[in-house]
Amino acid sequence: MDIRPLRAFVAVFEERNITAAAARLFITQPTLSATLKGLEEELGTALFTRQARGVEATEAARRLYPGAKRLIGDAEALARSLRAAEPHLELTVGIEGELGAELVRTLSAHLAAIEGLRFTLAEGCCGDLRLGCESLRCEDELFLPLLEEPFLLALPPGHPLAGEEALAPEQLAGECWVMCPHHYAQQRLLAILGNQAPVWPQHAGTLALAARMVAAGVGIAWLPASLIAPGCARVALAAPPLKRRLGLCYSPDALRLPAVVALMARLRADVAP
Repeated sequence: MDIRPLRAFVAVFEERNITAAAARLFITQPTLSATLKGLEEELGTALFTRQARGVEATEAARRLYPGAKRLIGDAEALARSLRAAEPHLELTVGIEGELGAELVRTLSAHLAAIEGLRFTLAEGCCGDLRLGCESLRCEDELFLPLLEEPFLLALPPGHPLAGEEALAPEQLAGECWVMCPHHYAQQRLLAILGNQAPVWPQHAGTLALAARMVAAGVGIAWLPASLIAPGCARVALAAPPLKRRLGLCYSPDALRLPAVVALMARLRADVAP
């Protein structure tokens, strides 16, 4: 059963912003817009009107919202009940898009080691629980931390400052930057740079895309260590450190699933701080 169009609608309805909703679902804005358009065509009515900032819900959207939330909840409950009736354990883990490959490999290894577990890794905000950043967990979710990593300066291959242990903002004057305007680290970085902040930086929609742009030689960026591409230099920024915590986000109801209980026990014993 495909409830992705309803998930997309609910995200936009609650965020009132296409960019924020796409970030919440970990999909691109064009994909989200196309999904909404398909839902509107199927329903035969417009759900949102674009405003100068964000979108405004139509009367049809306001009528649809409570039913959409109910259908999503019913579909998830049905899927859980069917899985619970099977003789083996089954688990779906959503994988957020801003993660380094090593954390995903580590989680996969722990899942594969649980006897009788059949698991699925899926992209985005979905599944019985999801692997992602603590800052993006929903208000009612619990969080099991697995890794804490610092933000570091990522320099393109061959950059003349690559051999430095740490770089002060004044040493970065005149550098070409790649920045993520919608990420929470952006404002921290601009405050650190002060008068050295670039006037016309290149922009990336995600940290992962910024890392690729750095690898292509577009400019430097301030990124989580695990996202910096091989061949790029990693240098500390001489400023108060910024770190992010990565781990599993899950609702309290997920703890009713035997597969989730088994995974939590293994991770707490082996990798959780």
